[in-house]
Amino acid sequence: MNIQRIFKHLLMTRQQVKRAFPRSSLKLIEQAIQASETTHAGEIRFVVEGALDGWPLFKGQSARERAIDLFSQLRVWDTQDNSGLLIYLLLADRAVEIVADRGIHAKVSTHEWTKICQQMQTAFSQSNFAAGALAGVQAVTQHLVTHFPADESNPNELPNQPVLL
Repeated sequence: MNIQRIFKHLLMTRQQVKRAFPRSSLKLIEQAIQASETTHAGEIRFVVEGALDGWPLFKGQSARERAIDLFSQLRVWDTQDNSGLLIYLLLADRAVEIVADRGIHAKVSTHEWTKICQQMQTAFSQSNFAAGALAGVQAVTQHLVTHFPADESNPNELPNQPVLL
């Protein structure tokens, strides 16, 4: 049990999350995802969670474990070509995780996602939240365009709006 981490999570407020990601930034992220998805067959979800609470926090759930939970809960895996991808930010930890469905994971290595996460974390550590998020979406897009180019029937299977938890 990491007491310092617990306090960071307990002290994170909804207002801090909204300050980091105001409505205007969320709209820019949504537009970036929408534009991105016109160029490839992948489906991107972007989730920001201020902090963990309750049992997951006290048992030490990692950002990665939480991202995998949300990948399932938000049904990011439920795409025709197994081409869903979740970008998850746990704000209290400034931790970024990318979880890709098996179709994408088979073509893009974990190392590539880790590099994107680190770039986003660097921007977030400097409080450049919108810029970091947009750069992350753009970096993910480059991989998806390469491995999952758009075809004639490119349905939008998942919502493009970022999720704030």
